[in-house]
Amino acid sequence: MTSTQDPQEGSFRLSRRNFVLGGAAILGAGALSACNDSKATGADSAAEQEAPGAVTVAFDGVHQAGVQTPAQGFLTLIGFDLRAGSDLHAVQRLMRIWTEDSRMLTQGQNPPGSLEPEMTVHPSRLTVTVGFGPRLFDIIGKADKRPSWLAPMPVFSKDKLDEQWGQSDVVVQVCSDDPLLNAFVARHLTRSSTTIVTTKWFQQGFLNSPGVRDAGETPRNLFGQKDGTVNPHTDAEYDDRVWIDENDDSPEWMRGGSCLVVRRIHMNLDTWEELDRTSREVSMGRFLDSGAPLTGTNEFDTADFDKTDQYGLPVIDVNSHMALATPHTDNSEDRLLRRAYNYDAAPVPGSTELSNAGLVFCCFQKDPRKQFIPIQTRLDASDRLNTWITHIGSAVYAIVPGTQSSSDYWGAALLES
Repeated sequence: MTSTQDPQEGSFRLSRRNFVLGGAAILGAGALSACNDSKATGADSAAEQEAPGAVTVAFDGVHQAGVQTPAQGFLTLIGFDLRAGSDLHAVQRLMRIWTEDSRMLTQGQNPPGSLEPEMTVHPSRLTVTVGFGPRLFDIIGKADKRPSWLAPMPVFSKDKLDEQWGQSDVVVQVCSDDPLLNAFVARHLTRSSTTIVTTKWFQQGFLNSPGVRDAGETPRNLFGQKDGTVNPHTDAEYDDRVWIDENDDSPEWMRGGSCLVVRRIHMNLDTWEELDRTSREVSMGRFLDSGAPLTGTNEFDTADFDKTDQYGLPVIDVNSHMALATPHTDNSEDRLLRRAYNYDAAPVPGSTELSNAGLVFCCFQKDPRKQFIPIQTRLDASDRLNTWITHIGSAVYAIVPGTQSSSDYWGAALLES
């Protein structure tokens, strides 16, 4: 869980780096402010409101930050593959250095090896989140510790997957409200690990302006739709849908962690814009302006899937995106956290489309076999939106639990077991 930093909390020391990079010993120890992990409240102090770039998110806690943290404005998602010859000890070194550096960066401190301290003084709600792909467990000799759900995603009938956006051994999610800081942090973590990993892919995304997000509005995607209306909002909902505990089908070392599914979704804006507004709303099952279901007036109104119009037809099309993606009962298992970001890249040479745009769709859950896969199976079969979207990338990761202290590092419960 996350919170803004309390400057009255104590400080602790980082252990000295014992990692040699490129033949040069990079030594480091730094004092940094810490705060106890707590549930995110979204409330800022008056001082923080005056200087939003100074807001920090707690690093240590039961869960990694960057999941329940209220969505920041910018995403940098990096897939890494382990180099040939990497082993358990190499992954331990990698996690130690990334954890130490990320702990400092998120609290506005310059990590060892960086000569640009000016780049870190405005943490801007920075979070860094790490996950392990399926192959990593074979490389470190701990296949028996791999969660049973951590396996390649099914290839759905309408997928057109491109391997350049496929599965990697490790994923790093960098989020903040400052795109310059995102770039700096992504660069720092990448160059600090070149002897152990190579970059497989690099995905960037953005959300609405801070003013819109701070007002509590659900972000919109490039189709103009509100994206994430049925997300969990309370701690109990996160515990029920997102965070792995002793009651879930996961190994003990995963308690406090989660599962991340990443899908890169191309959106054909050219053909979408050929639709009139009513057709767009019917395809989605919601009004574009308010995000309300077509049977309601407010975004969070409960949809009435049984309501019919004057002709006896369902007001909400049974094949609308909402009808297929939204559980029809409160106790349905297939609920998850959507943390999607828009992307808008340069047009593809030779393409007839004016844009190259879509979603870096990130969703967090306890078990994709019970959550993401059933939802996507329904959508793949008959979602109206399939006419205008194409899934072109797919990957799944075990989001490791949070760190418990300044001496702890990501994945230690697995890597030292």
